[in-house]
Amino acid sequence: MIQEVKGGYVQSEIHKGVATIEFFHPQSNSLPGKLLDELAKEILYAGNNAEVRVIVLRSGGEKVFCAGASFDELSAIRTSEQGFAFFSGFANVINTMRKAPKLIIGRIHGKCVGGGVGLAAAVDYAIAVEGAEVKLSELSVGIGPFVVGPAVERKIGLSSFSQIAIDAGMWRNADWARRKGLFAELHPNVESMDESIERLAATLAASSPEAMTEMKKVLWRGTENWDTLLYERATISGRLILSEFSRAAIDQFKSKVKA
Repeated sequence: MIQEVKGGYVQSEIHKGVATIEFFHPQSNSLPGKLLDELAKEILYAGNNAEVRVIVLRSGGEKVFCAGASFDELSAIRTSEQGFAFFSGFANVINTMRKAPKLIIGRIHGKCVGGGVGLAAAVDYAIAVEGAEVKLSELSVGIGPFVVGPAVERKIGLSSFSQIAIDAGMWRNADWARRKGLFAELHPNVESMDESIERLAATLAASSPEAMTEMKKVLWRGTENWDTLLYERATISGRLILSEFSRAAIDQFKSKVKA
């Protein structure tokens, strides 16, 4: 099943108990609101589908796993209500991943920026390839990693989260992400990564659904307040994105991309 969204898409398929959900956008797999909505819907459907034992989340293309928020949509925001609605899209996806009763494997084949780091943190087991660098760039455009922050902090701890959030222009390499706990595995090439994903997905698909559901509950214990916390954070980002600083930073970024 494929849901197309202005040049991008979210597609899913189920094979031998494994639901593979793939998203793609031609602008470095950035995420506009419609794509976020479709992604949340597909994860929700797979999580509630009795045929599915495990979910694999991946993105299309070869270079970037996810560049985070769509700058075209960020520049189009004119009110705090619109800002809240957009950033709530990330909150919806993360909360849907958190509450899905199935374990989610993340295929991280390239760089992760902003919300992309949040997705990598929200999967239950991230398998990455060397070159999958990470960066939380939000502060450099006048906001902060407020919505994705709880997911990232949960995986790598407050100290490491503060480092990557404060030095918003610095890339951390994939080995840093593995050592901090963001990535569970790191592979030298895509072929090795995909072999590991296939192996783990097949193993989990043959495991007890009830046991995996109970394990997921244990792993995410203490995050129940995210049903309100992430939307409170979306309010902060929705307000800050209207600042003159953010407007100028986004315009400058878009001009560099077009140059």
